[in-house]
Amino acid sequence: MRYLGLDLGTTSLGVAISDKTNMIASPLKLIKFNSEDYNTAINELMKIIKEENITSVVLGLPKNMDNSLGFASQRSLEFKKMLEANNINVILEDERLTTVEAINILKNNGINKINKSNKTDVLSAVLILESFLRKL
Repeated sequence: MRYLGLDLGTTSLGVAISDKTNMIASPLKLIKFNSEDYNTAINELMKIIKEENITSVVLGLPKNMDNSLGFASQRSLEFKKMLEANNINVILEDERLTTVEAINILKNNGINKINKSNKTDVLSAVLILESFLRKL
């Protein structure tokens, strides 16, 4: 069984995929959609899920530093419900500071102009999935 890692934003969804041994997470795709049009994101994601025969996804849950849930967390929880309505098992993974870590990784690799075209969301999805895979 392989997993997808997901980093959900208001206009994009970063997607990462595990290898067949579930030891390595790799970037897969950035799904772009209109602001908060999560149905479009779900439709695109379902194509990937079918193509890759995925049964479970790991969705980043953005928590506040005090471990409380804020607005961004509610967005992820609603997206989780939408996936579950499509018979997808969703595992929530704490994603605090993954975007900061992704930006630092890009900067440390010589990419100084950080924006969405640099796929920070996809790299964040990789970090979310790696965090989960380390626990298996």
